[in-house]
Amino acid sequence: MSPEVATQIITVSQTVEQAAEQSFYIPMTGPAARPRRSLKHDDTFVVLDSHGDIGASAGGPDGLFNADTRYLARLELVLDELQPLLLGSNLHDDNSALMVDLTNPDIYRQGRIVLQKDMLHIVRTLFLWRGTAYQRIGLQNHGDRLASFDLTLLFDNDFADLFEVRGEKRLRRGTGSSRLLGPADVMLEYKGLDDEARSTALHFDPRPTRLAVNAATWHFDLEPHQTSSLFVAVSCNKPGVKPARFFSGLLAHRREMRRSTAGATSIETSNDIFNEVLCQSMADLNMLMTDTPQGRYPYAGIPWYSTTFGRDGIITALQMLWIDPRVARGVLKRLAFHQAKAVDPLADAEPGKILHEMRGGEMAALREVPFAHYYGSVDATPLFVLLAGLYVERTSDAETLVELWPAIEAALRWIDGAGDPDGDGFVEYQRASEQGLANQGWKDSYDAIFHANGCLAEGYIALAEVQGYVFAGKKLAARCALRLGKRDLAHQLDTEAHRLAERFEEAFWCEELGTYALALDGAKQPCKVRTSNAGQLLFSGMVREDRARKVAADLMGPRFFSGWGIRTVALGEIRYNPMSYHNGSIWPHDNALIAFGLARYGLKHSVEHVFKGLFDAATYMDLRRLPELFCGFRREKRRGPTLYPVACAPQAWASATPFTLLEAALGLEFDAERGEIRLRNPRLPAFLDEVILRELQLADASVDLRIRRHGDDVSLEVLRKRGQIQVSIVLTH
Repeated sequence: MSPEVATQIITVSQTVEQAAEQSFYIPMTGPAARPRRSLKHDDTFVVLDSHGDIGASAGGPDGLFNADTRYLARLELVLDELQPLLLGSNLHDDNSALMVDLTNPDIYRQGRIVLQKDMLHIVRTLFLWRGTAYQRIGLQNHGDRLASFDLTLLFDNDFADLFEVRGEKRLRRGTGSSRLLGPADVMLEYKGLDDEARSTALHFDPRPTRLAVNAATWHFDLEPHQTSSLFVAVSCNKPGVKPARFFSGLLAHRREMRRSTAGATSIETSNDIFNEVLCQSMADLNMLMTDTPQGRYPYAGIPWYSTTFGRDGIITALQMLWIDPRVARGVLKRLAFHQAKAVDPLADAEPGKILHEMRGGEMAALREVPFAHYYGSVDATPLFVLLAGLYVERTSDAETLVELWPAIEAALRWIDGAGDPDGDGFVEYQRASEQGLANQGWKDSYDAIFHANGCLAEGYIALAEVQGYVFAGKKLAARCALRLGKRDLAHQLDTEAHRLAERFEEAFWCEELGTYALALDGAKQPCKVRTSNAGQLLFSGMVREDRARKVAADLMGPRFFSGWGIRTVALGEIRYNPMSYHNGSIWPHDNALIAFGLARYGLKHSVEHVFKGLFDAATYMDLRRLPELFCGFRREKRRGPTLYPVACAPQAWASATPFTLLEAALGLEFDAERGEIRLRNPRLPAFLDEVILRELQLADASVDLRIRRHGDDVSLEVLRKRGQIQVSIVLTH
């Protein structure tokens, strides 16, 4: 039995009995029969199998989805009622389209072969644009005689809410219907319990030979070497709107993609495989970006998290800040717009809190799930303040700071008020409703916060890393206040940050562990467990230097570092499980933030180890794409990392991780007011001899840089400079 299959079986056996305890658990019932591919454009995404089919094989969350509703549950291609044979399928390098190459099996009629296999070449090209899924099916007869056959597309839909697709059961549903609109058009309709009408329009060109409400069939007689094509457009909630022509839509889609990425820093290195990792990461990030009324926002991941998530958007924007600060501006404006204004226990909302999750489906509208606008996140609010401060330092954008300042002040009031219900100076959480998330940090599994004996923490919980976010947020907010001429407030915020750091050291440091506690429970008892949360404290810069070095040494030791990356929970802790979601697995974004922290404390050798481990892991991943997480098993010779069965891929903060690791290695610092870019203690890993950065922006200026490795040292060359900008290497010890 392969390790991957074993992982799936063990994961199911251990978690099915726990699912009732954990709200919104995503079950894994078995391996997918065919690999899956995803495409996304704005609020629409599609999950297909390797044949380009939807719903033709078991085990995947297939469908065409828009705003958390499935608009197509089946779209399967058959030839004379037989499935074609797969030659190969590939996403375009920029994720703009999926290309699938198929051929025919042996086709029999009345006991004899009428079409030998491998005579037909069938090419399916699929892309998404503006709420419509477009598909071209190209055919060519490579045989030496006439090819006569039927090609049929089978289709159907259930208008399932995304949470139903994830496994939630509903006692009642709305009503669906299907009807023909003409010889080439079908309409699938649904009236939800929320009184919303939803519809899927299918348009076929040319008109099928036969058309029903669940199948379209074309008869072909192809002469030797003759080609033919047919086109399908499936539109979500666009009754009466004629879809674009296939090729004009694809061209417009690609133009939009190029325009949206113009102006970002590009990276080229001496390592071709790392270049592939970077290209895939950027393509995934661009696909996950969504145009919202407030600006572009990185949706968290496909399939389960393709929506606005506060924490994910903030961290992704933070990771991309050096490449493209416009992402941070869009994230900050959107989250400020949706900042909570009132108390709502079901939504875990309190004035000043930053959004955790937004959903637009039927179940959210009916409050069968609390996520229409859900605020059950203890860290999104301080992270919002932190990102705002970093964005202003990166850009010196005074106009945006003035616009955001009321939201920053509201967030700070929540941090010092409702976010600290017992007034002990630490930000804490406890869900206000049984429908909400039990744990509200980034490790939000029901069993992620626990004591050394395995007992789950109860009451108001103060997470270690959240206090670090508050510290860094207040320090940065103080500098923002100075920019606005609010000197007294700046002094107050700075003082509060330093007092928090002092209280934190006293309450969270565990001398016997040589690291910081995971959390304090409601009785103020520390959860004395070695976890990666302590590593994120280094990112915040809150902790003492001597203790930071102890934490770092522990993180780089064999209990934490698997060879591929740093585990979420150390080997030997009672709930350690390398196959768990949060208690022993490896999360790329977690490692990225830890690498930031290691660099902050000058531990570049450790940064290099984390960088190399994750790079090596990416070389084994499908498409060179780092997933949301993978299992924490120890690295062994001649084999790759073990995958986690239901990890999202692409996932925004995992996709941004290679850029964060490079930033940490180079020690990039930006001073927009002085027009300076600094490389503090830069050190490239052994697999990178050279890095070229083009269009590295600072205010209205930009620069192209070449960084070369010379053992443990680097050299810096300015290739081109536009505007007033200075670049330097700073060495500190």
